[in-house]
Amino acid sequence: MKIIAVGRNYINHAKELNNPVPTEPVIFMKPDTAILKDDKDFYYPEFSNDVHYEVEIVVRICNEGKHIAPKFAHKYYDAIGLGIDFTARDLQARQKERGLPWELAKSFDHSAVVSPFIPKVNFPNVEEIEFSLTKNGSTVQIGNTKNMIFNIDRLLIYISKYITLRKGDLIFTGTPEGVGPVSIGDKLEGFIAEKAMFSCQIK
Repeated sequence: MKIIAVGRNYINHAKELNNPVPTEPVIFMKPDTAILKDDKDFYYPEFSNDVHYEVEIVVRICNEGKHIAPKFAHKYYDAIGLGIDFTARDLQARQKERGLPWELAKSFDHSAVVSPFIPKVNFPNVEEIEFSLTKNGSTVQIGNTKNMIFNIDRLLIYISKYITLRKGDLIFTGTPEGVGPVSIGDKLEGFIAEKAMFSCQIK
């Protein structure tokens, strides 16, 4: 199982970080050791002083796919979840300054919160899923998949040109605007529409 993540997939998020709006998906990966599930606590890493939350819709792959054709893309995922792409923003800034990859800032242990999954058939329209994140009870991010630059099908088509997708793989589809720092003692809670999906205490 692998985690493939998408950066800058919402225009307003790209702008809030002073990044150009991409013309094709920005892809990076996280190892399976990044996964944090079952509402477990997140322990602040010692190598960063500026860890940020980024809430994202997560897609679960159900079939092996390479060079997926557009008309079949919808058949390659069967469930939708919610996650957090924790990012060590200070480390990311240093890596970007030197023209180095982001992985150390994005792929550290427990940097990928993953909720339970909801069958895709339960959603009337996967291109209009509202989701949100609260910090200590206050809403900090609100997103909707209709605002993605590259929708789920387009992401699978693009990724599968380069990387074979396999059953159980997870795709983090990008975060909307509103990202920000976490501190020890914070509590993050994620929602799809009104349904609570995960809770994560920062320790």
